[in-house]
Amino acid sequence: MKRTLNGGRGILAVLMAATAISRAEPAKLEEVASFGKNQPIGMAVASEPNRVFVSFPYKEPFLYGLTEIVGGERKPFPDDEWNRRVTEKPDTHFVNVQDLFVDKANHLWVLDSAPGAAASIFGKEGGREGGYFKLVRIDLAKNEVAKVYDFPDLPKDKSAINDVCVDLGHGLAYLSDPGLKAIVVLDLESGKSRIALKEHPSTLADPDFKLHLDGKDVVDGDGKPFSSNVNGIALTKDEKYFYYRAINQTKLYRIPTQHLADASLSDVELGKHVEMVAETGVCHGMVADAKGNVFVTASADKAIKYVTPEGKVHTLVTDDRLIWPDSMGVGSDGYLYLTCAQINRAPKYHGGEDKVEYPFRAFRVKLP
Repeated sequence: MKRTLNGGRGILAVLMAATAISRAEPAKLEEVASFGKNQPIGMAVASEPNRVFVSFPYKEPFLYGLTEIVGGERKPFPDDEWNRRVTEKPDTHFVNVQDLFVDKANHLWVLDSAPGAAASIFGKEGGREGGYFKLVRIDLAKNEVAKVYDFPDLPKDKSAINDVCVDLGHGLAYLSDPGLKAIVVLDLESGKSRIALKEHPSTLADPDFKLHLDGKDVVDGDGKPFSSNVNGIALTKDEKYFYYRAINQTKLYRIPTQHLADASLSDVELGKHVEMVAETGVCHGMVADAKGNVFVTASADKAIKYVTPEGKVHTLVTDDRLIWPDSMGVGSDGYLYLTCAQINRAPKYHGGEDKVEYPFRAFRVKLP
């Protein structure tokens, strides 16, 4: 009898839990800051204390390349001088800040990437003739630039490095390169880089896959569809897995970092360790949390989704304001932070008419 009663209580508990879950409030998007007509691209969040950073590409109107959000307002970071527009000193000033990453030691990494027109996913809108790239490490304890990497061995006319993750355990940075259709692996001690998984199926866009957003294909006035090879990337907090994918396809891939870090492996050997994790739909950016969940933007659904370590896909939040959600950061305050770039709303894809819903914004949503 006792077993029957316990079993009944167990069933009742399960039913009550299920009811509680079904009645739980859906995750809500909260505005963190607005930026007028300045388009946000990169996003990263440092912890202890929670600090939010947002970057902006160099396009008019231009205010700053890298900012910290304090009280809902932008502050140039690390200072005004690094954000001052100059042409003669690109190594000590930001040129075109693309992506941000906070490593497990709480350093902020800033990818300053201005691909040439031949390599840029935006063609003639590429940031600098011949291509210019650097990776900047900022000490957040001092709010000072600690080191700059300039990729001396990267074919700059063909590269378009886009996103960055830093693996301190292996002393490496991993960068997506849609121009080279590869992952660039940077040795943080020597400053030398190598190209991995070049033109592997996992790094390639599907040439027949067109982005279809807001009820129309994302195609410019010349009839050229937007297309990007490997673009969004994420590194798990334990630095064991590196996730990546192209925009113009629907699959999420990963590879154990022990193999990606092994310079002795050929691309053929390296490719044997690549796993297809899940079908996630169109995605531009991603980030991992401490539980091993990988959050992915889902522009076609105006949503943020997440993939569990087991490969299960869940929707975190859906909101009409999620127009081309782009970059994300995980806060120590229990929130996921993100930017929306609205790239598909640009005049380039609407016969010269600006369809952007101003102001540009950054948001946050509670983590699951």
